Amino acid sequence: MMVYKFGGSSVGKPERMKQVLNIVNTGQGKVVVLSALSGTTDQLTTLNDLLKKSSTTQFSERLQIMKDRYSEFINDLYTKPDNKQKAEDVINERFDVIESFSQDVYTRHEEKLMLAQGELMSTALFQILCEENNVKSKLLPALDFMRINNEKEPDYYFIKINLERLLQNSDDETLYITQGYICRNAFGEVDNLQRGGSDYTASLIGAAINSPEIQIWTDIDGMHNNDPRVVDNTNPIKELSFNEAAELAYFGAKILHPSSVRPAQDKDIPVRLKSTLQPELEGTVISKKSNKDSIKAVAAKDGITAVKIKSGRMLMAYGFLRSVFEVFEWYKTPIDLITTSEVAVSVTIDHDERLEDIQRDLAQYGIVEIDRNQTIVCVVGDFLAERSGFGAKIFNALKDIPLRMVSYGGSRNNISFLIDTNDKKPALQALNTLFKQS
Repeated sequence: MMVYKFGGSSVGKPERMKQVLNIVNTGQGKVVVLSALSGTTDQLTTLNDLLKKSSTTQFSERLQIMKDRYSEFINDLYTKPDNKQKAEDVINERFDVIESFSQDVYTRHEEKLMLAQGELMSTALFQILCEENNVKSKLLPALDFMRINNEKEPDYYFIKINLERLLQNSDDETLYITQGYICRNAFGEVDNLQRGGSDYTASLIGAAINSPEIQIWTDIDGMHNNDPRVVDNTNPIKELSFNEAAELAYFGAKILHPSSVRPAQDKDIPVRLKSTLQPELEGTVISKKSNKDSIKAVAAKDGITAVKIKSGRMLMAYGFLRSVFEVFEWYKTPIDLITTSEVAVSVTIDHDERLEDIQRDLAQYGIVEIDRNQTIVCVVGDFLAERSGFGAKIFNALKDIPLRMVSYGGSRNNISFLIDTNDKKPALQALNTLFKQS
């Protein structure tokens, strides 16, 4: 049974949701994972923030705006009055839950339950749409099988046995509709998967049922070889390995979260990225296969801060790097790139909330320099740089771009550079010439 996942923009308008039904209604059974309607999670987050501030008047005003949007959506989605009323009743139940949070003490548990309402609404609306079009369908509540453990990692055994139980009498023509993102935690409370959200849900389901393929549908026709917002004439990539896709996702390709397809990778299940706007296109297939010695794509990650620690004590000393890294560990700040020299170590971070504390603690080891507004540019492929000469091609393409840091050889799948964000556009444009050569 195939697994199809659709993001919020794919179901964010009535005509888009109808298009999704056309895509999945092939006469073959499949599991359809839906995100909340586009904008819904942001609206719920705003409502959550207002309740934390006890701004009940603004909460009521925002909630009414949200209700009006859904009423308009329902009116345009269905043609039969009975289905319009059924949808209104179902959605009003969800809004009653949301509104009830303003009547009592608002806790962390209610916050997670609040954020879950978007997926519960989108799947309910889609299931009624299936009914209106005489498509065999069944809701498969994610809260009945999707669970995380005490470490907030998926409980694979629980997911598998409960999915098998729910699907044991499955029909070959039935669409099983379920919610992305939401789950229960080890205490049975409503929670969420965080990393990768609905993509993660689709990957976990695909791995649990040994799906032949997992399809992730968005507005983009696969993963592109460069950023189309910055560079003209980019092209979708036909094939990527899981490792290449993870590198691209981590370093800026927004179409996929870097860890969301890990369950599929572990089970060797291909993941295909497709476009709801151009469903006839093949998209990008992510699998264990890889074309050797080739440059696949370029990605860029903005909002980077570089931290350099210079110290004469580093020369011929052991334990120095450990002391430096322990500072970042203490403040729970991940490091992206690392370069070292005889008397200095430079690292990059993309979360600078604790930067002032980090800088203060690092000062005991040497002189600390901070550079903000930096960008990591990552060239991804499957190449052994020392054999194939791709390093020379890449450096030559960037000969006019000042390079702040270079990470080369840490992985056979990427070569990364740190540059000033003002140089991002010319750097990506220069690197785009590599695809004509490789």
